Amino acid sequence: MPLGAKSKSLSIWNSVVEKCERKLVNWKSQYLSSGGRVTLINSVLDAMPTYMMSLFPMPGKIIQRLDTIRRIFLWQGNGEGVKKFHLVKWDAVISNKKEGGLGIKNLKAHNKSLLLKWLWRLATDDQSLWKDTIFARYGKEGSWTTKDVNTPYGVGLWRTIRNQ
Repeated sequence: MPLGAKSKSLSIWNSVVEKCERKLVNWKSQYLSSGGRVTLINSVLDAMPTYMMSLFPMPGKIIQRLDTIRRIFLWQGNGEGVKKFHLVKWDAVISNKKEGGLGIKNLKAHNKSLLLKWLWRLATDDQSLWKDTIFARYGKEGSWTTKDVNTPYGVGLWRTIRNQ
């Protein structure tokens, strides 16, 4: 957990990207079917950045890097140095299985849903210290949310969550 770092900084995401790349080094030495690669992407590579995504908005460059890592692993697998064609557009791959995709998570949508979950928690948690702190800092508007956060000072994380 990067304490004191700016929430939109690319550097706080370096450790997540490095962990994903380290996992791939072990997997590339194994012979995996395309179904095995999809399973590893869904179970491990999609889960690794989830904690950070629940706290910080993921910059577009990091989404592109992680999508590139996942896309190359899906299509090339253990064929190091051998370029293979990507047979299906990435947008189709990350769609739901009901829509013909492989069920690989869309990182941008997943990040937004995890951040919006904080607004849901703000509305549903009865008594919690973090809720009282947020209301004391930003003020209460209505029965379940804070006032708009427009000031350039202070922590930008809640401003990002509130303005989703």
